[in-house]
Amino acid sequence: MAGLPDKPRWLAGFLLCMLLAGCAPVMIVPGSVTTQSRITDDAFITADGAVLKLSRWDAIQPKAIVVAIHGFNDYRRFFSAAAEYLSQRGITSYAYDQRGFGESPHAGLWAGSDAYADDLRQFSRLIRIRHPGLPVYLLGESMGGAIIIDAMARPERPDADGVILSAPAVWGRETMPWYQTSLLWTLHHTLPWLTLSGRGLGYLPSDNIDMLRALGSDPFVIKATRVDAIYGLTNLMDSALNSAQKLNIDTLLLYGQNDQIIPAEPTSLFVQDLLLHGNGQKTVAFYENGYHMLLRDLQAPVIWQDIAHWIIEDSTTLPSGADRNLDKLLSKMPTDDRVNAH
Repeated sequence: MAGLPDKPRWLAGFLLCMLLAGCAPVMIVPGSVTTQSRITDDAFITADGAVLKLSRWDAIQPKAIVVAIHGFNDYRRFFSAAAEYLSQRGITSYAYDQRGFGESPHAGLWAGSDAYADDLRQFSRLIRIRHPGLPVYLLGESMGGAIIIDAMARPERPDADGVILSAPAVWGRETMPWYQTSLLWTLHHTLPWLTLSGRGLGYLPSDNIDMLRALGSDPFVIKATRVDAIYGLTNLMDSALNSAQKLNIDTLLLYGQNDQIIPAEPTSLFVQDLLLHGNGQKTVAFYENGYHMLLRDLQAPVIWQDIAHWIIEDSTTLPSGADRNLDKLLSKMPTDDRVNAH
């Protein structure tokens, strides 16, 4: 820039400084411990004072408790219909907005896997205190499933009797094409503030079109995502994909044949690892008419019934028979990676 006149040189320097200042990814990590975590009528107050909005669906005489963890860009209301169904079958449900999502502070900014795992650990402890003697189950959809997997693989894990993983986000980098991971790395280190919508990609997350339209007009559903948040989610999925062998707890995994969001290949790899390692009863349900948002698909009541049955009655078989479709899911795995998982 040596030959530039004074004004263009100043302008170029200013723009360069602005670019460099904007290149730092943002992650809103929890602050110092300032209080005891607690649950109020409509919020989960974390140990660092974060106020995370909370919804609760009470059963009259509860037999079990479900803590539902929402997916990426979603929020606690994802579980409303399923929770209403479960409440009629003796299951009380809770769901809170995770940091950076829904009505929580800093919407759109990633808080980090450590934060999400620790929040879940705190919340499950509070639920145990509130409902002594009742079994507690953690249910996660997509990213929520990955958070549960990651949290349960840690030395200090949430206190739960079982986990339910609905289309868990296990699409780790090792199963992504190189150009996708390279582009994400480049954008994260140059334009982390850039937002992407995914519009026009042609992916259909559910066959429930009315529900999808409602999400499109819901102000608490994030429509455009920062690159640094996507990068954080990918780190989480890396951890989840490689943590199946550490899931030493009763597990129900749900996956739909028409899932266009989390591919079948990483899911089948995760399932194989899940079935071959660890302790606890493992049940895998493969729904031939299911999409990514199984809990809100048109056939969602079938999935709700399976979940209630698995919790209350029998963790080895499901009313829908979807647990007998394991071979169809494992057939999605590359041939060289298949072993006998039965």
